[in-house]
Amino acid sequence: MHGVNSKASPRHPSPPSRRRALGALAAAGLAAPLLARAQFRIEIAGVGATQAPITVATFRDENLAGVSIAQVIRANLERSGVFRHVPTEEPLDERSIVRLPDWKAKGTDALVAGSVAKLADGRFDIRYKLWDTVKGEDLLGRSTVVPAGDLRLAAHRISDEIYQQLTGERGVFATRITYVVKAGRRYTLHVTDADGEGGHVALTSPEPIISPAWSPDGRQIAYVSFEDQKAVVWVQDLLSGERRRVANFRGSNSAPAFSPDGRTLAVALAREGLTQLYTIPVTGGEPRRLTQSNAIDTEPLFSADGRYLYFVSDRGGGPQIYRMSPGGGGAERVTFSGAYNISPSLSPDGKSLAYITRQNGAFRISLLELETGSVRQLSDTRDDERPSFAPNGRLIVYATRQRGTDVLMTTTLDGRIKSRLVVSSGDVREPAWGPFGR
Repeated sequence: MHGVNSKASPRHPSPPSRRRALGALAAAGLAAPLLARAQFRIEIAGVGATQAPITVATFRDENLAGVSIAQVIRANLERSGVFRHVPTEEPLDERSIVRLPDWKAKGTDALVAGSVAKLADGRFDIRYKLWDTVKGEDLLGRSTVVPAGDLRLAAHRISDEIYQQLTGERGVFATRITYVVKAGRRYTLHVTDADGEGGHVALTSPEPIISPAWSPDGRQIAYVSFEDQKAVVWVQDLLSGERRRVANFRGSNSAPAFSPDGRTLAVALAREGLTQLYTIPVTGGEPRRLTQSNAIDTEPLFSADGRYLYFVSDRGGGPQIYRMSPGGGGAERVTFSGAYNISPSLSPDGKSLAYITRQNGAFRISLLELETGSVRQLSDTRDDERPSFAPNGRLIVYATRQRGTDVLMTTTLDGRIKSRLVVSSGDVREPAWGPFGR
């Protein structure tokens, strides 16, 4: 990972190989979608004392599926920061007669058990049951039949059902993320499950790819490509692979962000000199200018309710985060802690803002509570980039550098529990968490 040096600024961004430089351009290349093999494992650190103990027993006959359904569920629930797994070797399935007081005495508040059966047509019947050992009652009993290719997705959906039943909140394990992998001189744009597994490669190129952004319905991704020997904003349909140039004007075209209705992109364009903010239809067309400043304005971000457009500007002397009406007009400054704050990501409820701040030469994730103005540092690494909220607002994915390699991390909002998504080869960067639904 190449961190922004002390001389980098909005007016003098680092070259494309320096990922974080404000206003930096990137590249992409044209390629047909390719299948991506599972390449991640989860490393969880910073376990807190407030996690609820849960036991997920190995599903009976899950070895027939070639996917450990139970292990996927365990990893999901632990990564959420809400649960810690209490292991068991006892053979169980959804039909087992269990004495819940005994399991409570073993130190677990909830118990999950199930089975996998291969059907004659090649599909798999997955069944499971959830018990609450504290209340002493059955909570869930489900059965689902899926093709072999959807086994991991089924495990994620079961995880979501368990999470919602036990917490009352919607889980995000069946959602998707996108990220860029750099291996040698090759860049690939991946779309995968939220744990980094499965999915496919949407784009491959010998040039850099940056700034992927999801449409609200999860059907399209916008990103910046250099395949035309300049920075151009593209939009790609994830189902068909069809892609189109949306912003290809004189100067740089960068930092796309979808509006809440999915019909418009906010972009940063330098067509008239300094980089300013514009909106443009997702289908392309003539852009409408939003800012008229004598500064660099970039990294636009719509609030989910459409009330605000957040962005980064150096109009105050150094890069800070501002917000204004999506139609333009006067802007108010949002960040005041620190002299260098970039890469805003807004929680779905609009109450919290994650961003990158520079502290003594280190770039770290901070979280701002917008109502109170309180700021909390979430990371202790030195080279963090591009935070992105999960659609339930409970986790943040970001890029950082560990042991000489660019990796992805997730963190809880208190910063106590972090999960590293460890890629087998290549540097991983530019994460963006997709919406609910797929």
